[in-house]
Amino acid sequence: MYSNLKSIGVVNYDNIDKYTLRQEGDTDILKIYFRKASRQFLAKSLKFKFPRQRKKISQDHGSSGFRNVSEIGSTLRYVLKELDSLTEHVKEEKELKVQVLEDLKHLESVVASKIKEIERKLEQM
Repeated sequence: MYSNLKSIGVVNYDNIDKYTLRQEGDTDILKIYFRKASRQFLAKSLKFKFPRQRKKISQDHGSSGFRNVSEIGSTLRYVLKELDSLTEHVKEEKELKVQVLEDLKHLESVVASKIKEIERKLEQM
């Protein structure tokens, strides 16, 4: 029924609560959140990374050059379509400033944890 979700290992279709999608470099990161069971403290989630599809398109009508663009891959596009049908996901438009601040906070936490990891490795040397 949901062949694309099944192909990435998602089989608990009825327990999917929501999902998020973000881009980091040349990768799209999909995180699927499941409804938490009564005895769980935190809800379970799965994280998937998909490479972005690269294309060359012609620039403007007058120029003869091409430019590289990246877009969401076809596999991820089909997975999102199935997720939308499961969650009836209605994504509200966020203001650009709010979204940039959220991305910045996420980046800060990723960099901070990576720095701590490198410092621990240096201490062990």
